[in-house]
Amino acid sequence: MTEIAYVRGDATAPRGKGVRIVAHVCNDLGGWGKGFVLAVSRRWPEPEAAFRRWHRERAANDFGLGAAQFVQVAPHLWVANLVGQRGIRTGRSTGVPVRYEAIDRALGHLADKAVELGASVHMPRIGCGLAGGRWERVEPLVRERLVERGIPVTVYDFGA
Repeated sequence: MTEIAYVRGDATAPRGKGVRIVAHVCNDLGGWGKGFVLAVSRRWPEPEAAFRRWHRERAANDFGLGAAQFVQVAPHLWVANLVGQRGIRTGRSTGVPVRYEAIDRALGHLADKAVELGASVHMPRIGCGLAGGRWERVEPLVRERLVERGIPVTVYDFGA
């Protein structure tokens, strides 16, 4: 069985050849302005524009917790916007915005797209930054939805 590869590096510069999908978690408010999305936007403008449009037009589409949007940014490179966070943390927040069941559902959509494209998946430790999740809860979802389907997964820890 394939294993998750853990590497130090930048998930917006995915390693390897072939079709690659960079996956990350978004919130259900349509907000895009902190955390990993800043790195995504520095590299490609299309994922943010597509996400904002998807949210703006949500009355007529599938936007919501557990949904996934796929944005092609280069001939063999896609970005997956996975809605796995209810709201955002504020100064008055109690609890965390991560929704593991939504991440699980979105990872299912990601797996289907990866199989369709013959792609590998690249990500930071999704849901564990601003969303406040724990990798011990997310990693089994990644294994079940992606790794067990034979999809190569690389998780990037930013830094030298």
